[in-house]
Amino acid sequence: MTFFTAIDRYVFRLVLMPMIGVFLLAASLLMLEKMLRLMEFVSSEGGPVRVVFKMLVNLIPEYAGLAIPLGLMLGILFAFRKLATTSELDVLRAVGWSYTRLLRVPYVITLLLMAVNFAIVGYLQPLARYSYAQMEFELRSGALGAAIKVGEFTAIEDRVALRIEESRDDGRRLMGIFARVADDKGQVLSISAREGRFLANRENRNTIIFRLEDGTIVQDIPGKSPRVLSFTQHDLPIDLPAIERFRARGDENREYLLPELMHIGWSDQSTSVQRAGGQANFNYRLVEVIMMLMLPLMAVALAIPPKRSTSALGVFVSIVLVVAYHKVNQYGASVAELGRINPLLALWGPFVLFAALIGWMYYRVAFVPGGQAIGALESAYAKLVRRITDLLKRRERLREAREQAAAHGEEPARAV
Repeated sequence: MTFFTAIDRYVFRLVLMPMIGVFLLAASLLMLEKMLRLMEFVSSEGGPVRVVFKMLVNLIPEYAGLAIPLGLMLGILFAFRKLATTSELDVLRAVGWSYTRLLRVPYVITLLLMAVNFAIVGYLQPLARYSYAQMEFELRSGALGAAIKVGEFTAIEDRVALRIEESRDDGRRLMGIFARVADDKGQVLSISAREGRFLANRENRNTIIFRLEDGTIVQDIPGKSPRVLSFTQHDLPIDLPAIERFRARGDENREYLLPELMHIGWSDQSTSVQRAGGQANFNYRLVEVIMMLMLPLMAVALAIPPKRSTSALGVFVSIVLVVAYHKVNQYGASVAELGRINPLLALWGPFVLFAALIGWMYYRVAFVPGGQAIGALESAYAKLVRRITDLLKRRERLREAREQAAAHGEEPARAV
């Protein structure tokens, strides 16, 4: 007897496509919303567009931590919902396949995705967060190529002011240049040029060469008459601003790898604040991964609609429960980091309650004849839908009656 039968392979196909689709859709929606903000931020800081995509790559592990559980749950839910609405589930149950047996393949998929999610939240997310913060810092601190904005004055070291009218060839050619350079003796150079470009200075890395073409220099020396010079080519040395070095990884607990958090959270050398933060983040990451074990049970419990019904209320409830639980964990981790509550209580307490709720819902569906996990909600939802449908039909009939009355020249009917 093989471990996976033809029915198992059929269930696998039913789960796989919706799971991948939901994962891609959820991750894409989250990243598109963030991409708009990043484009606005990068453009305001004068950075190149490619930085946006580099920053988005570093956001993939962050969003995958939520998209993977969501895709897993909805993939299983849609698979069992299809089995239920096409009566295939009744046939499988009649020939002896229990819900627990049908969950064999979903749980194999769950264990594989748990391993992937553990690697993401334990190792990839901290490194990606640090890399994202580093790129954001570099944009704000202003490497020169990202700090000069077209059409605006840019000050460098309080001695050089630059204004550029137009940028071509991805910033390699700068058109319509005005520069004002001052020194310690009070001498001021006002330079205008048709175009220019930045060149590296091999002799001094802290200085770059701004090569200008076809322009004029006005030299203003205190106590003397200004001098005007024209040039075909002029090299203007510019001292680069001193850019502060970015901080080391680990200033935030979320940037530590899982073994590092374990060492910080349970080390006698750590302060009480460090131990609280390390334990809170360590338990938060573990509980987010272990919670995935309960998702197949919840998906099955919410996938089975009432008999002779195609209600999709379970899909909505499942999404709300997963997202709400994720937010509760984030809040619990934040409070535990401050030392206001024990991390075990703040994070494993909601997990126990959530697991108990899912266990009860699954028991109602799998072992109680005719049982429904959200039967009361389904009944209320069905009544609400009927009332809305009746109201819309009544308004449609009233509209038709008014149109007929108006066509015959009679007084329109009034709603009672």
